[in-house]
Amino acid sequence: MERDKPRGVTRVLRALLTSLKGLRGAFREEAAFRQELLAALVAVPLALWLGRSGVERALLVAPVLLILVVELVNSAIEATVDRIGLEQHRLAGLAKDIGSAAVFMSFVLCAAVWVLLLADH
Repeated sequence: MERDKPRGVTRVLRALLTSLKGLRGAFREEAAFRQELLAALVAVPLALWLGRSGVERALLVAPVLLILVVELVNSAIEATVDRIGLEQHRLAGLAKDIGSAAVFMSFVLCAAVWVLLLADH
């Protein structure tokens, strides 16, 4: 039996509210997200100022926002693993470590893009 799912504008509004709830939760519960958001509030305007064209600006801003996206996914992984159980388990630790590695790689990508683009200035 298929349950009734909202459609159209109702679905979009519910999705928006759910997303805002997730952002509030990440801001409230995750120090790393707050720190990265603060860095983004500095880096995005700087990227817009340093970029010489729309493409350069987009290339400088995108990896900064990607860090926030990956941090949100990492936080979701950590919350899910912790919900399942707080006891030590190899796979739980591996899941958290891989999520952390994804955040690290997004920082590497951001640094590489900024260095490569700004080296030409």
